[in-house]
Amino acid sequence: MDNNGLYKEFGPWLTEQVGMKVQKISINADFTCPNRDGRLGTGGCTYCNNQTFNPAYCETTKSITQQLEEGKQFFSRKYPEMKYLAYFQAYTNTYGPLDDVIAKYEESLEVDGVVGLVIGTRPDCMPEPLLDYLEGLSAKRFVLVEYGIECSDDKVLEHINRGHTFEQTREAVVRTVERGIFTGGHVILGLPGTDCSDPSEEAERISSLPLHILKIHQLQLIKGTLMAEEYALHPDRFHLFTADEYIDYAIDYVEHLRPDIILERFVSQSPASLLAVKGWGLKNHEFVARLQKRMRERGAYQGRLFKTK
Repeated sequence: MDNNGLYKEFGPWLTEQVGMKVQKISINADFTCPNRDGRLGTGGCTYCNNQTFNPAYCETTKSITQQLEEGKQFFSRKYPEMKYLAYFQAYTNTYGPLDDVIAKYEESLEVDGVVGLVIGTRPDCMPEPLLDYLEGLSAKRFVLVEYGIECSDDKVLEHINRGHTFEQTREAVVRTVERGIFTGGHVILGLPGTDCSDPSEEAERISSLPLHILKIHQLQLIKGTLMAEEYALHPDRFHLFTADEYIDYAIDYVEHLRPDIILERFVSQSPASLLAVKGWGLKNHEFVARLQKRMRERGAYQGRLFKTK
């Protein structure tokens, strides 16, 4: 779907960087998190339920190789010539003994057709020795590190039990970018405690990070999470967007973003069976089409209102 310059799109950028069409295959490599295993806490982030983004083949009873092979079978039916990126997605994929972490990456890279890695992690879980390894690997393979930023407001981060600060995010992003590694971030719009009337300040703080890539999505309330319980008790703390509200809010956000940041996505659609509050009933491509149409109506484009400091 050509956006005709409305924003920097991830797909064409990725094809250019890798030199071919590639598909990410999610992996659950049996990592945990420091706010789950007791180092920082045991409850995890209040919104977190990894079922919302793990495909059926992502089971820790299966090896990394088996998960990748099953993922390849799923995608190769339609795209037999496709190459793949091993996407270490569930929980914190840099957290553990260094040799064990690297061994998991190396196993994935041995799978035929896997040409690189995408590694999801937290800003407080990127040790220097692992950056040394990833810097060397990125000279030979495509490597993208995705940091869960979620929000730039420390009060909100504390409320959702992230266990790290925005300054820790800044430090991790800078260290990673300085190593020449592609670096992405993930934010959630509409977290309890955020100002849902004007996203400009938040967008500008995120823009101050030297990110290459940004994922954006709306807040969803997932059954069985602490945040769903909070919503049931205190719905006044939340602003759950309608689809049209969120489209305009996301456009406002994007107009205040640095114009060179690659935007990977705007929305997340968890399975309806997992939602504590009913979703919009829109497929991702339907949402993007509506967002692009609204941007054209408004004369909006990424970075239009970005202020260089």
